[in-house]
Amino acid sequence: MALSGMRGLSVFISDVRNCQNKEQERVRVDKELGNIRTRFKNEKALTHYEKKKYVWKMLYIYMLGYDVDFGHMEAVSLISAPKYPEKQVGYIVTSCLLNENHDFLRMVINTVRNDIIGRNETFQCLALTMVGNIGGREFAESLAPDVQRLLISSSCRPLVRKKAALCLLRLFRKNPDVVNIDGWSDRMSQLLDERDLGVLTSVMSLLVALVSNNTDAYWNCLPKCVKILERLARNQDIPQEYTYYGIPSPWLQVKTMRALQYFPTIEDPNTRRALFEVLQRILMGTDVVKNVNKNNASHSVLFEALALVMHLDAEKEMMSQCAALLGKFIAVREPNIRYLGLENMTRMLLVTDVQDIIKRHQSQIITSLKDPDISIRRRALDLLYGMCDTTNAKDIVEEILQYLSTADFAMREELALKAAILAEKFAPDLSWYVDVILQLIDKAGDFVSDDIWYRVVQFVTNNEDLQPYAAIKAREYLDKPALHETMVKVSAYILGEYSHLLARRPGCSPKEIFSIIYDKLPTLSTNSVAILLSTFAKILMHTQPADPELQEQVWAIFKKYESYIDVEIQQRAVEYLALSKKGEALMDILAEMPKFPERQSALLKKAEDTEVDTAELSAIKLRSQQQTSNALVVTDQQPTNGPPTVGQLSLVRIPSQNMEARSRDQVSVVDNGVGGKVDPAPVPSPDLLGDLLGPLAIEAPPVVAVPAVQNLVSDLDAAPSPAGTLALATLTEEENSVQPIGNILDRFNALCLKDSGVLYEDPYIQIGIKAEWRGHHGRLVLFLGNKSISPLVSVRAAILPPAHLKVELSLVPETIPPRAQVQCPLELVNLRASRDVAVLDFAYKFGTTPVNVKLRLPAVLSKFLQPISVSAEEFFPQWKSLSAPPLKLQEVVRGVRPLSIPEMANLFTNIHLAISPGLDANPNNLVASTTFYSERTRAMICLVRVETDPADRTQLRLTIASGDPTLTFELKEFIKEHLVDIPITSTPAPTLAPASVQPQSPAMAAGYNDPGALLAGLL
Repeated sequence: MALSGMRGLSVFISDVRNCQNKEQERVRVDKELGNIRTRFKNEKALTHYEKKKYVWKMLYIYMLGYDVDFGHMEAVSLISAPKYPEKQVGYIVTSCLLNENHDFLRMVINTVRNDIIGRNETFQCLALTMVGNIGGREFAESLAPDVQRLLISSSCRPLVRKKAALCLLRLFRKNPDVVNIDGWSDRMSQLLDERDLGVLTSVMSLLVALVSNNTDAYWNCLPKCVKILERLARNQDIPQEYTYYGIPSPWLQVKTMRALQYFPTIEDPNTRRALFEVLQRILMGTDVVKNVNKNNASHSVLFEALALVMHLDAEKEMMSQCAALLGKFIAVREPNIRYLGLENMTRMLLVTDVQDIIKRHQSQIITSLKDPDISIRRRALDLLYGMCDTTNAKDIVEEILQYLSTADFAMREELALKAAILAEKFAPDLSWYVDVILQLIDKAGDFVSDDIWYRVVQFVTNNEDLQPYAAIKAREYLDKPALHETMVKVSAYILGEYSHLLARRPGCSPKEIFSIIYDKLPTLSTNSVAILLSTFAKILMHTQPADPELQEQVWAIFKKYESYIDVEIQQRAVEYLALSKKGEALMDILAEMPKFPERQSALLKKAEDTEVDTAELSAIKLRSQQQTSNALVVTDQQPTNGPPTVGQLSLVRIPSQNMEARSRDQVSVVDNGVGGKVDPAPVPSPDLLGDLLGPLAIEAPPVVAVPAVQNLVSDLDAAPSPAGTLALATLTEEENSVQPIGNILDRFNALCLKDSGVLYEDPYIQIGIKAEWRGHHGRLVLFLGNKSISPLVSVRAAILPPAHLKVELSLVPETIPPRAQVQCPLELVNLRASRDVAVLDFAYKFGTTPVNVKLRLPAVLSKFLQPISVSAEEFFPQWKSLSAPPLKLQEVVRGVRPLSIPEMANLFTNIHLAISPGLDANPNNLVASTTFYSERTRAMICLVRVETDPADRTQLRLTIASGDPTLTFELKEFIKEHLVDIPITSTPAPTLAPASVQPQSPAMAAGYNDPGALLAGLL
């Protein structure tokens, strides 16, 4: 950058560097921006030189991180300047400040083209650099032919051709149609004969992109790539400037071998032999030296060569050589080399006849499990998991169990799952499998999913020889002073079924087993209490004739829970108490569970299901083919002739497949929690007000819903996470002639802070939401209300979830009758922290008028937060333990809406953060805490500190800490968005009418006479 004669720019840079703090710098920058803006207002009086000076200042201010939202026209106009200094700054600043969609770029396409096709090489390089940096479809369509001509021109200098190749690469990535495959493959083959290594390296980058898009068109380039590798391997005609620490152009070697990996095979024997000679030379000539830079270069070539050897399925001798080489690398001190060695060894497991060679390094791989670097520990775990078979399963699983006690929390769930899968796949006998799973639950109960203990129960139930052994092990674990709740559940279940097999063993009498299980009861959650009640009933059943003392103790427990708040616990207690009074008949009623039907293990299925997209696409296709629904529809009962009136709403069910057979005896089958089935129970008549105004059940489907085909859409790729918005940045919507009533974004923002309300409304339909959130599960009900006196047809609803949500939506009917309301349950599971939101793609027709809207669903990050008050004794140890990024992040946030401390505390309360007063001695600071729930992190505490400046409420310092880096970042950005953008709204508790006077319909419950207010009852 030539600054001669531009004293003003030098002075400005000095002033900025001399600022004592950030505030002084901001004042100086604002002053300079004001001066530049004033000078630009009289643009005609400015010379090119003056424009250049001010545009340089704009670029420097932009590089400091400040927004520059003016002066773009002046920067673009300098591109057409006749002199190099002005043209240079025009190209550079345009590349930095403007994106490919900016309108100003259309103004300079002709100028840029003239520079590209001109004879001035310096101008050509400037133009190619800018086009390559910005890309864009318009540049691609207008300039690609000229760039191609420069690339293949023999009269251009290598510098220009090198930039032309990289520019064409960017244009091709933006718009593949710019390269005509039919004529370009021969051109590419000719370009690979280039002797200049700079041009050849750029051309090879272009070739990698081309063959990744269409391999068949570029077969003629394969022999040329092999010749390039031969030239480099023999160091023939390689200029000194392209030799890096004695290695001939390692970048070109890596790119060439990567291009070869896109070709499925090499049929020509001469070409194949020549390539393997080169690869053999690379494998033999690479070693670890002290110079880090040389190591990096040589190992980049080596590991790409290993990947190519595996891709080409080389001879066993060469594969053995590769495995031995990797075994040497996983033992070196350099962590990067160890990581690459473990990663490539894992890839080699896919090659046949190499596993035995890799097993020789099992002890070193196990040692890597204790490496200080977590990324190396993860690669070692993946490798152990992949190399496990019946010969080494015991050793590997035992090592994983030992490591589990000291492993990072971030790895324990993955360790537990993999240990359980390996134990099931390669168990030499079932007793060993039971031992492993019980040890697993004991060591890492928080990280053991329900699928794991369900599976061990199924094995024990289906194998009579295993039942006494499992009961003995369960009894032994119950003697431990501290047990995880999962261990209590699985032990109680097994002992409830099979404790009678241990009656003659010391310490295993029914009274003793009852006593030790009862001691665990006060500390358990609701789900576990339900299992223990079943266990007590089973123990009582096995002690026939009854032991009066034990019977009274069990009855006392049942009576205690007869009035319990949880309906499941209450029902079990009442029924078990009644059943236990039937004497010996209890033996028939509570007999042992029958064997489970043979089925694929949920754990093994989880390990095998890698192609999620195929399943998702099949589910979407299935939904489009279904013509039935299990949705509940509320309709007006009014005469077909005569004016419409607002009458009482009643319930109608849309028929679903196989429903007729089910409805004959009105029964449903529910799962008992471990894959078995319990006795059918009658389906009660539906209660509409209970659906609308009562709590939403997350643990199980509503009893009024008859099972039907449902669509499970999980982990569907969604739009990328936006940088500064709570919801998706843009939603492509069709042009609708029907306009919405009210502001859709305002409705979405309101629902982000409360759990019921109207999501969308237009003259014909009203869509409302009622939600309940529990841990990482959410249950929503969509209320689709037809406001008109004509039916809505061609109704379609699909959920487009982001990757962090699993979503299950019941089918909606194709037609919503006049004045009807459809209820569609929606189940959500949060997999990990993210600010992306699901989108409801909803369409219908009113007469001949089609309407299609895409609505953000308010399943935002705060819905999976549960405020928790933390004391100083709990807060500060965790705050200090999370001491550095990425677990603790800090940022100065500017542009904050000026809020008082009470207002900010109210905002935090609305997004489920619990304020902890008194933890920070400064009254201008806030400390808050919350618990985040997801399937990956389970319950994870998050700590927040906000430091405000009383003199300037528009800025603050925000610090977030948690045990998960992704959660820390996402929560920080989420809180920032609310501090800057989202208005504070209150969240009053819903008020319900007294039970004795509750009306019979949601419309009447709200007291509305307007047919457009069908959803008011839930609001």
